[in-house]
Amino acid sequence: MNPSLKGQAALVTGADSGIGKGVALALAGAGAKLVINYAHNHDAAEATVAEIKAAGGEAFAVQADVSHEDQVKAMFAQMYAQYGTIDILVNNAGLQKDSRFVDMTLDDWNTVISINLTGQFLCSREAAREFIRRGVVEDRSRAAGKIICMSSVHEVIPWGGHVNYAASKGGISMFMKSIAQELAPHKIRVVGIGPGAIQTPINKSAWDTPEALDKLLTLIPYNRIGKPDDIGKLATWLASDEADYITGTTIFMDGGMTLYPGFADNG
Repeated sequence: MNPSLKGQAALVTGADSGIGKGVALALAGAGAKLVINYAHNHDAAEATVAEIKAAGGEAFAVQADVSHEDQVKAMFAQMYAQYGTIDILVNNAGLQKDSRFVDMTLDDWNTVISINLTGQFLCSREAAREFIRRGVVEDRSRAAGKIICMSSVHEVIPWGGHVNYAASKGGISMFMKSIAQELAPHKIRVVGIGPGAIQTPINKSAWDTPEALDKLLTLIPYNRIGKPDDIGKLATWLASDEADYITGTTIFMDGGMTLYPGFADNG
């Protein structure tokens, strides 16, 4: 299996670190031209661009807060000026602002919902408009466009102390399915990826000591933590024509976390 994305233009939001960076590197490795979106860390985004270019790929970085409509539109305009169009959107940007439910502020709720869910709406809408305008380009892809919505195991696993995050991921699930249903007649595929525990800066406290890692692994039947490269490989395959008949579903990549391991011994 060697999925090819040669000549396709891809935008990955939140691609300056973690899962987003892993996805961007994998897409570039399959031949895609990348836009590396970031919110704050310019140096990290440029480092991702440099890594792609050093490997012979093409990329540039664009700063945009995906929860702001004007910034999203400006980012897509920059992409079209450089690449002419878009073929692949990976809605990856996300964050956590954790607290007990009774202590959660409205700002903490709104910030997480705005970035994690509204950001996916704004970016997907812009991409879908271009996919419909342009249609299928048969020498590039069988689909008019591909949208990958980065979700989480917490679209199905409740998570006390993180209700804003879990609610945003549950929302992504139904958002993804609904737009997949609406856009399928236009030959636009929309799929979700539900990562489990992936070794990234956002969850460093859960894996950066042997004690923390051992505790985390009790939730993962496969007994290892995931890497951004794992998600990158899946995203690359889902964006390729090898996955052309897949739309409207979330693929969980979690080492079995959604198997509810607490019930392995009869609960």
